[in-house]
Amino acid sequence: MAEDLTHSAAGHRGLITVFGGTGFLGRRIVRHLLDHGFPVRAASRHPEWVGSASRPDAAPETTKADIHDETTVAAALLGAYGAVNAVSLYVERGRETFDAVHVEAAARVARLARESGVERLIHVSGIGSDPTSSDPYIAARGRGEIAVQQAFPGATLIRPAVICGPDDAFLTTVVRLLRILPIYPVFGLGETRLQPVYVEDVAEGIARVLSGAGGSDASYEFAGARVYTYNELVRTVADRIGARPRLVPLPFALWRILASGAEFLPGSPLTRNQVALMQRDNIASGDCPGLSRLDIAPTEIENLVSLVMDRS
Repeated sequence: MAEDLTHSAAGHRGLITVFGGTGFLGRRIVRHLLDHGFPVRAASRHPEWVGSASRPDAAPETTKADIHDETTVAAALLGAYGAVNAVSLYVERGRETFDAVHVEAAARVARLARESGVERLIHVSGIGSDPTSSDPYIAARGRGEIAVQQAFPGATLIRPAVICGPDDAFLTTVVRLLRILPIYPVFGLGETRLQPVYVEDVAEGIARVLSGAGGSDASYEFAGARVYTYNELVRTVADRIGARPRLVPLPFALWRILASGAEFLPGSPLTRNQVALMQRDNIASGDCPGLSRLDIAPTEIENLVSLVMDRS
């Protein structure tokens, strides 16, 4: 029955619209959906960037869409069987606020998907999302989950841990800093627990959910192969690249000050929301199924470091 639901009346897999289809995660979702035989529509404000998202032998349909604009969102959903919202925001600028993207726009996509007759909606959130959090980013993520479920009953929530891979904002930075710094500053005492997950594993998991694997679970937590403290993670990465840094703890108050300035630099190498996330454990709760439910063995961190090194 689940397999039948992923096909249109013509016997082919139904069209999937991926919002944020040119982003770090979104372009991988596009490729994995294509690998699973889905026709894909990559919706983005910059659809011309989609070239790197497609396979050599298959390319997605592209469309320009702004998640703040009802007209373009509705057009992107026209005729779609399913939709994935992989849009994310890490630094607030102008109208691009956490509430505007993670709550209001997420609810807009969900509502318009339901009104358009979309059968399956996947909303990408994150482990640790909490509507009661004092941090604006974490709270907006949590409120967004609620708004999506209200607008589209039956939506599937995907909550990844810290997502890593070539050109990411986390592991790539750790590798680069370890290569040049004999003294490495850590967040607080370095005791925050993390369970980094490979971006390709997350994208494959989403494709398998839309393919009918895993049953009818409403939420998933995608996390990596093992749990590390931040100190353990840095030492593991250092060993892999042959570095021998001295780890020095820095108070989170100082990290917040540094992040306030770094947010204005090109590429925002450090943000206040990243600092906030590093103050709380980012590991699977065990309350939701994970990658194993979808027969995916999470990629080990040592292999991730090798992939990042090859690209950095």
